[in-house]
Amino acid sequence: MSPSGLLRIALIGSLTVAAGICPAPAAGPDRTSLERGRHIVKVGGCNDCNTPGYAMKGGQVPEELWLTGDALGWRGPWGTTYPTNLRIHLAGMTEDAWVERAATLTTRPPMPWFDVQDMSERDLRSL
Repeated sequence: MSPSGLLRIALIGSLTVAAGICPAPAAGPDRTSLERGRHIVKVGGCNDCNTPGYAMKGGQVPEELWLTGDALGWRGPWGTTYPTNLRIHLAGMTEDAWVERAATLTTRPPMPWFDVQDMSERDLRSL
C-alpha cells in the first residue's frame, strides 16, 4: 500500500488517539478527500506530537512516518502522556465508528480532543 493509502487508513480514526480506520475502497481513495485529510493532519498539528522528529525537522519527515507515535512525553498535573501510534491504535475501527467516537472524544493533554469534536463530518471522514 502506498504511503498515501496508509495515511488515509491511519487518519480515518481519531486524530485524538482514539479514532478508527477503514480500508480504502477497492477503487482507491477519493483523491480530494485524501488531500483534505493530509492537509488537516498538517495544519491541525497532528504530526507535531504523533510523528517522530516532525517539529524538530521543520516538518521535513517522510509521510510514511506520519502518525507512528513518538517517545517524547508530555508531563503535567495529569502525569505523563506519550503520543500514540495512530496507525496501530485506529486499525480496529470503522470510519463510521470513528465519526461517532470523535463526537464524544476526551483524552489527556496534549491531545486537543475539543478541536476534534468541532470538526465537520466531512473533515473527520477525510482524516
